[in-house]
Amino acid sequence: MTRRPAGERVLRVARGEEPADLLLRGGRVLSTATREWVDTDLAIADGVVAGWGPRDAHEEVDVAGAALTPGLIDAHMHLESTKLWVDQFVAAVLPHGTTAVVADPHELANVAGVPGVALLADAARQLPFTFAIAASSCVPASRFESPGAWLGPDEVGTLLDEVGAIGIAEVMDFPAVVAGDPAMMAKIARAGRRRVDGHAPGLGGRALDAYLAAGVESDHECTTLAEAEERRRKGMWVFVRQGSASQNLAALVETVLRHGTDLVALCTDDREPDTLVELGHVNDCVRLAVRHGVGEIDALVMATANPAAYHGLSELGSLGPGAQADVVAFDHLDGFEPARVWQAGRLVAADRAVVPGAVPTLDVPALLRDSVHLGSPPRAAALDAGLASGTVARVIGVEAGSLTTRSLRLPWDEPLADVARLAVIERHHRTGRVGLGFVSGFGLRHGAIASTVAHDAHNVMVVGCRDASGPAEMAAAVGRLVELGGGQVVVRDGRVLAEVALPLAGLMSDRPVAEVAAAVAEATAAARNALGVDLPAPFMTLSFLGLSVIPELRLTDQGLVDVEHFALAPLVV
Repeated sequence: MTRRPAGERVLRVARGEEPADLLLRGGRVLSTATREWVDTDLAIADGVVAGWGPRDAHEEVDVAGAALTPGLIDAHMHLESTKLWVDQFVAAVLPHGTTAVVADPHELANVAGVPGVALLADAARQLPFTFAIAASSCVPASRFESPGAWLGPDEVGTLLDEVGAIGIAEVMDFPAVVAGDPAMMAKIARAGRRRVDGHAPGLGGRALDAYLAAGVESDHECTTLAEAEERRRKGMWVFVRQGSASQNLAALVETVLRHGTDLVALCTDDREPDTLVELGHVNDCVRLAVRHGVGEIDALVMATANPAAYHGLSELGSLGPGAQADVVAFDHLDGFEPARVWQAGRLVAADRAVVPGAVPTLDVPALLRDSVHLGSPPRAAALDAGLASGTVARVIGVEAGSLTTRSLRLPWDEPLADVARLAVIERHHRTGRVGLGFVSGFGLRHGAIASTVAHDAHNVMVVGCRDASGPAEMAAAVGRLVELGGGQVVVRDGRVLAEVALPLAGLMSDRPVAEVAAAVAEATAAARNALGVDLPAPFMTLSFLGLSVIPELRLTDQGLVDVEHFALAPLVV
């Protein structure tokens, strides 16, 4: 993909024959190409950088020595994980300097299919933001999941050719790719010369070779330095992830210190709304990279030029003449909090807030509402595995800060073990199907928490206390989710202590980020203080326990999934 040439007026401004719309005077402009700060003015016309140096302009802004960088770009993320509709998301991240993202809407696609993704794309086009969409490749993520919609090669083609997707989103069913599965290879082939993103935790050696040879070009699932190093050596892009539940930057930053920034970009993947409010967005990834020893310019390159180059966003990632005028002004680089942000030459954020009127409020499509279809909520008896005392069960072991799990074998009622009940309830087709299991690592001792955010099929997922009250607590939590039309709830003694209403596909709110963040924080605090949960992001962790393509053990409505062998496994050992 090549950058479109600017219009004749921009050329006249570049030649100095006509005034620019805007002149940012007195700044230090980041050249991502030569990795240096250049003291120069920046002339902008028709939303494009027309040139460097003094120009006449209809409006001049003295930035007083501020560092001017291209707008920050998230190399890989999921809008749905922010729990915000697209207008509220854009309003939340513009003040932090993010002016573009590459989004995989496979959460929405699992619920509402191609029509849901098309509605999201239409909405995003109305906003002062580059919201690039990749065509979801794994809906569902594997044959062990039960989504609301299925996307085959034809549907992927529709997303690429009619909805405007820029490439193929993360290919999570890596066993199918490695094996050369015809259906999966047909999806990859639909990309043509467009990018194909990957998702291959733990994959290495010959299997990784096959994955790359099949056409996959990037991975955001590295959790160890060895994984990142092998991928880069073999020419694969590594997106260093710093999300809410999975935070990998500290573990992977050494690869940048050793080998530089080639084939590396920053991404958030899954970031909760309270994290957005408290820490920011891509600017937080940049801040953390610098804190771990990466140079300021190198960190900014991984958040601007590199994601733009990988994804073919040729008008972004640079402030050279002809580039889209997405400009972030940092009065100082300590903390990487922007003072002002321009998108396509228009001021959209200042003093950590969106400029009034810059981001329009959008209507939410009716298709996204009323998506929780359980039939009748399950009774407590349906959520009880009914195992005798002392029975050794396969237990999912979770750890804070990681999406990978361990496959444990424990007596499910061992007094000294941290074990809780777990259930997944199919919510799209009223089948009444329930998968039962156990999880260790939550610290949950009372009540239950439940969510309709459950990657990637987004069935209802609920974890409850191990004692005899657990099934009833779980049933109460699920019942409240049905009443809300989707969301997340915390229950103790049958009483709802906190909740986050997510009526849009059971994944997103139609409220502003501050309200949603406050509700998430309240639910997290209730889970911690009243239920004993000791994970920093319990709902994010819970939501991934059903994703059947991340090792080692997962639970779907179809049962326990042994990801290592990619097969269903019995609950009882």
